[in-house]
Amino acid sequence: MPPNPPVDRRRFLRDGAVAVAALTVPALAGCGGSSKVAPKGVAASGDTEVTESAPPWRTLARSLSGRLVLPSDRAYAGARKLYDPRFDSIRPAAIAYCASAADVQRSVDFARIHGVRPIPRGGGHSYGGYSTGHGLVIDVTKLNTVKVRGATATVAAGTRLVDLYDHLGRAGVLIPGGSCPTVGISGLALGGGIGVLARKYGLTCDAIRKLEIVTADGRKLTCDGGNHEDLYWASRGGGGGNFGVVTSFTFSAHPIPAQLTLFTVDWPWAAAGHALGGWISWLHGAPDELWSNFQLLSAGSSGLIARSSGVFVGGRAALAAQVNRLVAAAGAAPSSTFVGGPDPYLHVMLVEAGCDGKSVAQCHLRTQNPAGVLERSAYAAKSAYVGKPLPSAGLAAAVNAVAHLHAEHPGIGGGLAFDAYGGAVNRVPAGATAFVHRNTICAIQATVTWGSAPSGRALAAGEQWLSSAANALAPFTTGGAYQNYIDPRLAGWQHAYYGSNLGRLTRIKRAHDPDNIFRFAQSIPLHA
Repeated sequence: MPPNPPVDRRRFLRDGAVAVAALTVPALAGCGGSSKVAPKGVAASGDTEVTESAPPWRTLARSLSGRLVLPSDRAYAGARKLYDPRFDSIRPAAIAYCASAADVQRSVDFARIHGVRPIPRGGGHSYGGYSTGHGLVIDVTKLNTVKVRGATATVAAGTRLVDLYDHLGRAGVLIPGGSCPTVGISGLALGGGIGVLARKYGLTCDAIRKLEIVTADGRKLTCDGGNHEDLYWASRGGGGGNFGVVTSFTFSAHPIPAQLTLFTVDWPWAAAGHALGGWISWLHGAPDELWSNFQLLSAGSSGLIARSSGVFVGGRAALAAQVNRLVAAAGAAPSSTFVGGPDPYLHVMLVEAGCDGKSVAQCHLRTQNPAGVLERSAYAAKSAYVGKPLPSAGLAAAVNAVAHLHAEHPGIGGGLAFDAYGGAVNRVPAGATAFVHRNTICAIQATVTWGSAPSGRALAAGEQWLSSAANALAPFTTGGAYQNYIDPRLAGWQHAYYGSNLGRLTRIKRAHDPDNIFRFAQSIPLHA
């Protein structure tokens, strides 16, 4: 084990407040997909419908090859829970664990006929809790097969990322994707899918070549460049849960490169602003093979951390040269530097998932896998995009925001993560897919974590910090936001998430879901 191993960038969301007091500092970034109620204090939309009599749930149960869990069942207490315990008080009418696309069709038909809102659920990581509600949760996690044939991979929609990377690694191929291990592929891909190989291979949604989706009328449609092209376009970045329930994806797959290497550089907090500014300028000259992020972290007793880490498609010597460029651009001596590798693909993805030293089976939630060791975590986040280098005032705003969190709320973990865009991500035209954010240097994710469900006072403190940090950074960002880091309190979210693509998305929504049965607080509206 190196003296300063690559950063565990997902542990803030997994371990939450427990990590704040730990000596090993976790890194920051989101375990987010857009699989679909709102946190305490946030209105849960779409749950106002009432039925005159209880739907015949047993009829639905008998029709499924999977399992229907009702409130009277012993399994209900666990089945209704998402990744974030803030939403544990939400009680769905039922949860359908669908074992086939036909089960999904039967569930959607049943919900429509009986006036119950269908709620798609993949990994259950929606930042707004939109993968639960008072209707029928349609859970696709039993659909989890991965089949690789040549340069394509067919992935069932409930597959979790750690399992996907395990299958792909054994087949010698990769799909660009996120790093939170328990996120479902459907939420990630439908909302975009930024990940640690994105600058080289693009977003997850860019790799979609075909998908199967059950729409509001209960039909299962195959969508690609020649069939139902509108839904195919909308499903590449238009967000999960908006147009139906996806049951399967076919992705373009790339051969695993001969070498993958990791790096981490830490700076003293006094140099945080210079290091962040240098990192942003360094990205301009970085090759597509290099992905990186920069983190400003408040980590309790471990103090304030300024850190960059990343993944390089190439060997150690070439990566070391790039890291030397970064240190020079930062204009400040780092407190520690690690350049590793080369490492096997699956090992790299486990490290990036915060699962270094764990098996694939262990890199699951305890509630999902008997061998799993990961815990659920309460968190909240906001996002923004940086379109041009930050001036000194913008760098100071970022550094001061995290310093304030540490000084005023030492019991709350969190900070700012800057994730690199560019490369293959930005070469796709903004209108080629529904994902519009194609002209940015990096994304910012502001996150707070509490571990277990927070008290009202802790929740308010964390959300207040998020708002103040977002306001401080607003003059230096584009006004856009990442739809997979969905934010229930974001004003003007329609344009922030979808920009110039919003009008086309609303037209597709009207065409395929005119009665708006797939709806939640921030679902695609019927009219722009």
